[in-house]
Amino acid sequence: MTEGRHKVTFKLKTDSYFLLSGGSLLSKSISNFVPDAHKHKDKHKEHRRKEHKKDKERDKAKHSSSEHREHSEKKHRDKEKERLKHSDGSVDRHREKQKEKDREKREVKSSHVEGKPKKEKENGHAREMWNSPSPPAIKSEPEEDNGLYPSPKHNKTLKRERDEEEFEYKPKKIKTENGKKRKQEEEDIKPKKKTKDKKAGADGKKAKKETEEKWKWWEEERSTDGSKWKFLEHKGPVLAPPYEPLPGHVRFFYDGKLLRLSAPAEEVATFFAKMLDHEYTTKEMFRKNFYKDWRKEMTSEEKSKITDINKCNFTEISEYFKAQSEARKQMSKDEKLKIKEENERILQEYGFCVMDNHKERIGNFRIEPPGLFRGRGDHPKMGMLKRRIRPEDIIINCSKDSKHPKPPQGTRWKEVRHDNKVTWLVSWTENIQGSIKYIMLNPSSRIKGEKDWQKYETARRLKKCVDRLRAQYREDWKSKEMRVRQRAVALYFIDKLALRAGNEKEEGETADTVGCCSLRVEHIKLYPKMDDQEYVVEFDFLGKDSIRYYNKMPVEKRVFKNLQLFLENKQPEDDLFDRLNTSILNKHLQELMDGLTAKVFRTYNASITLQQQLKELTSPDESIPAKILSYNRANRAVAILCNHQRAAPKTFEKSMQNLQTKIDEKQKQLSATRKQLKGAKTEHKASHDDQSKKMVEVKRKAVQRIEEQLMKLQMQATDREENKQIALGTSKLNYLDPRISVAWVKKWDVPMEKIYNKTQREKFAWAIDMAEEDYQF
Repeated sequence: MTEGRHKVTFKLKTDSYFLLSGGSLLSKSISNFVPDAHKHKDKHKEHRRKEHKKDKERDKAKHSSSEHREHSEKKHRDKEKERLKHSDGSVDRHREKQKEKDREKREVKSSHVEGKPKKEKENGHAREMWNSPSPPAIKSEPEEDNGLYPSPKHNKTLKRERDEEEFEYKPKKIKTENGKKRKQEEEDIKPKKKTKDKKAGADGKKAKKETEEKWKWWEEERSTDGSKWKFLEHKGPVLAPPYEPLPGHVRFFYDGKLLRLSAPAEEVATFFAKMLDHEYTTKEMFRKNFYKDWRKEMTSEEKSKITDINKCNFTEISEYFKAQSEARKQMSKDEKLKIKEENERILQEYGFCVMDNHKERIGNFRIEPPGLFRGRGDHPKMGMLKRRIRPEDIIINCSKDSKHPKPPQGTRWKEVRHDNKVTWLVSWTENIQGSIKYIMLNPSSRIKGEKDWQKYETARRLKKCVDRLRAQYREDWKSKEMRVRQRAVALYFIDKLALRAGNEKEEGETADTVGCCSLRVEHIKLYPKMDDQEYVVEFDFLGKDSIRYYNKMPVEKRVFKNLQLFLENKQPEDDLFDRLNTSILNKHLQELMDGLTAKVFRTYNASITLQQQLKELTSPDESIPAKILSYNRANRAVAILCNHQRAAPKTFEKSMQNLQTKIDEKQKQLSATRKQLKGAKTEHKASHDDQSKKMVEVKRKAVQRIEEQLMKLQMQATDREENKQIALGTSKLNYLDPRISVAWVKKWDVPMEKIYNKTQREKFAWAIDMAEEDYQF
């Protein structure tokens, strides 16, 4: 019995020892170990006392280190308080923040000790923290009771202290079976603010950039005092680079003999040589004007030798510039990248200005280099020398309180103005026609956008009173005064044909282009009956940019009779409206409606035509490519009305051939896929399994996809063919209210980029933001 009791006692003590020693194996036998059980128990107690004593010493050392750190922090805080006191007098607020910070720290420590979860704010998100046997010393970010952020200075200081303490902590490694798990938990608890802060900062910069780019000026109040800006600062223009003389091996010959030219004469000779393959250099007027201006740049010796332009040989100079052009095309990627980077640097320096605290893009900040004037059509001044624009020719416009642009070393500007009633930044007078040239803001700028918006709003006002104006000019056809009749007929042409009013100009100074008020007798022919139509008027004249206007149009009987009256006893070169000019017409239009001009009529007719055409041509059941084709057809109707023509592009035939090749290939692909679909259907009928059924669906979708692609290509071919001689862009950018297009896009879910490219979307950002799908012009 006694022996049994000893066995039981041993078992209990052994189990107790086993648990206390972490699972150590006993080397002694049961019989030998029983007598020493009490001794071992005493030894174990002694071991536990020693361990406890060591823990106390560690805690004491830790506490001492903590006191030292707290003392150091207190000293740092005192210094910080003293600095803040002198800097902004916000000691009290800082003290409150510091107290809050210390309180948060104590709460975190106490929560770790008690084993309760603690919520910590990190990057604006609450995060729950659980205690572990070895909790990390995480500092909580201070929270403001008033909900306000601390000042930038305080925030910066506190953040630095917090970061230092956060990354000082190194979790203690504990060797247990689930040590890996605990280590992972500690890493999960450990904050990763640095990465998040960087990401948040990057996102913040990106958001800030987008905000700056998307300045919604149309939501702000407009100035009513006539001023265009309150502050304007820019760097001025980029002047044309100086002339680089030709290398020695590139020669000029006169009458078969080598002739070395002076630098000014050589520079002008290069302008002609660059155009040697162009048809301009074959025109007599061009050659005559060039030779006349070239002689002005020659020395007296050169003038005596060069007396006939037909004896000049520019071939080597021409070949040199062709080789230069080819070399630029063959540049390596690195060379092209360097040029691109340099251009980007210049753009960032000169391509932007600050206007009313907003960064605005400048339209064209480069001064046009010297060269030969081309003109359009048979311009009488073609071939004349466009002289180099120098700083002394340039007028700068900016704010008085801005940093004025600096001219190149050793030069000066012609004038520096501070006129906020105008929108230009730089101006100069060119020497060919004496016209003033300007550097202005980009079309996407506030000033340009406001001008466009105002233009279309004026056209909308015309819509409300156009019936009254038409009734009035119809009544004026019967007036007893010839000037009133002529004015009424001219206004009828401007309204119905969207003709330009035409400007007065000196004879022989510009190309022979005319508008409505400057039409001559030779420009029209009257047919009482033509092609089953009565009272037909045939127009044939050169309009703006020497674009031919040719049209046959039936008119009302009263207009036809008045035209017959205007033509009586006149020669072909006489004015049709001899008692009317542009000034008289515009004065009359201003009396009819404030802000009304001939251009407003063009804008109104163009916009209303687009809106009507879109209603007629757009079908709800059409695909997106078909809808885009309908839009372009509506746009083309406007371009024809406004006579926006162009010559067919040189690459038109080649591009059409390439497109047709794509269509042919797509048709072959469609035919092959349809055969595959047919075969899949046959197989499915025979097997009736799921796999064959899936194959039928795959082939059916493939046929549908290829049919859509083919239709898209065919639409493109039709669109290109119809528009090869029509310039759609001119009317789209200048005469069509963009809100009509935006409303159409939103109504039919057509991608905006299919109608407006990136530049156009920036230009019409106000319309895209403003117009809804129910907008009516």
